[in-house]
Amino acid sequence: MSDPAARVHLGRGRTLLTVNVVVLAGTVAADPVTRRMPSGDEVTELRISVPETGRRLLPLPVAAWHATVGRATVDAIAKGDAVLVHGQLVRRFYRSGAGARSLTEVVATGLRRLEEREHEEGTEISARA
Repeated sequence: MSDPAARVHLGRGRTLLTVNVVVLAGTVAADPVTRRMPSGDEVTELRISVPETGRRLLPLPVAAWHATVGRATVDAIAKGDAVLVHGQLVRRFYRSGAGARSLTEVVATGLRRLEEREHEEGTEISARA
């Protein structure tokens, strides 16, 4: 994966620093699907639901490559789990029966299952080490 920070040259000596970093906390909305690529690499596709401000839940696709996040980490995650995802937005292109298509997804560089704990003041959600 590329460096999440890059410089864009605007001309006349001006540059703009751009950053592609995503951090999501949400719920796994569907059963994770694991695929093996022709190269032998494995990826698990997740759909994470995160709340839109004051609105409904927004389902977002997340690709978790086992070589990056670890197979054991991905295997411990199931539908309904609260998770914390770190990664980058990536747009990929592919062909289907309907022609050329594209998909924007989060490619995870870190993934943790969150757990709920009861406290006197209420429920707290925290990352499990």
